[in-house]
Amino acid sequence: MSGEMTAYRSLKDLSREEFILPGTSACGGCGGLEALRLAAKVLGDRVVYVNAAGCFTLLAVFPFTPFRGSWLYTTMGSAPAGAQGVRDALDVLIARGKLPPEEDVRVVVVAGDGSTYDMALSSTSGAIWRNLDFWYFCYDNESYGNTGVQMSSATPYAARTQTTPVTPRTAEGTGQRRKDIFEIWRVHRPAYVATVSPRYPVDLARKFEKAKTIRGPKLFLAAAPCPTGWEFDPAKTIEYARLQVETGLFPLKAAAGGGPVVHTHVPARRRPVEEYLRGQGRFRHLFEPVKQEAVIARIQEDVDRYWAGVGAE
Repeated sequence: MSGEMTAYRSLKDLSREEFILPGTSACGGCGGLEALRLAAKVLGDRVVYVNAAGCFTLLAVFPFTPFRGSWLYTTMGSAPAGAQGVRDALDVLIARGKLPPEEDVRVVVVAGDGSTYDMALSSTSGAIWRNLDFWYFCYDNESYGNTGVQMSSATPYAARTQTTPVTPRTAEGTGQRRKDIFEIWRVHRPAYVATVSPRYPVDLARKFEKAKTIRGPKLFLAAAPCPTGWEFDPAKTIEYARLQVETGLFPLKAAAGGGPVVHTHVPARRRPVEEYLRGQGRFRHLFEPVKQEAVIARIQEDVDRYWAGVGAE
């Protein structure tokens, strides 16, 4: 693989070449697919994608995939283990002289939040502990989207899902807060860990380019606004991706090894979370028939508390 690095300063620096071809059966306006498409522009075509069962299973209908690279399908709980097998096989072939080093490929896990936060968390933990040289891309649409939008441990507080309906006893919908998967990953001391958003493509490209210089586990949490599960017009995907970041709900940040967290985008003036919540069907009950001021205030307080901690660093 080429060791040449690209300096991403503006959108003009992103490749015009596409490594994920159009015409997939993914939902229209899928934010996760847009984030992966941008990442693939940095990763190139010498890639083996190890796909955990989930929404992106829809990208491949045997024997075809939209990827200019190879594709391996696994169960929800075993994608990192599958990546271990592929990486080990490549290393053995290189060591035995059966594969020239310049023909090596990158091994990239692609998984949703159901796999990442829940079913494959132990498998991922093991892969990081073994210092596996792989990439992990999580498209976080905050639910089990492929099976009907059930709650995952990535589902935010107060969202309505099929398994956390709004009832007189549960007026807020989901009562739990999201797991902080970034920090769960980070305490494992991986080689690199970062959050990315399709609304900030230059930031995304810089992080993937930096990771190309690092050997070991490289993990990316990608914001993935989901028109189907979040119930909004697909034309507004990028608008909601922007509001996720500008309200402070989805901080853009990175950390290398056991080093400090660096925030790569700090909103100059954070927008109220209400601007993000309003308009999504999964949060409609917070505004109709009666506005749930206390629930909205609690969400805002959580965001304010996070950024107050950032300012104190």
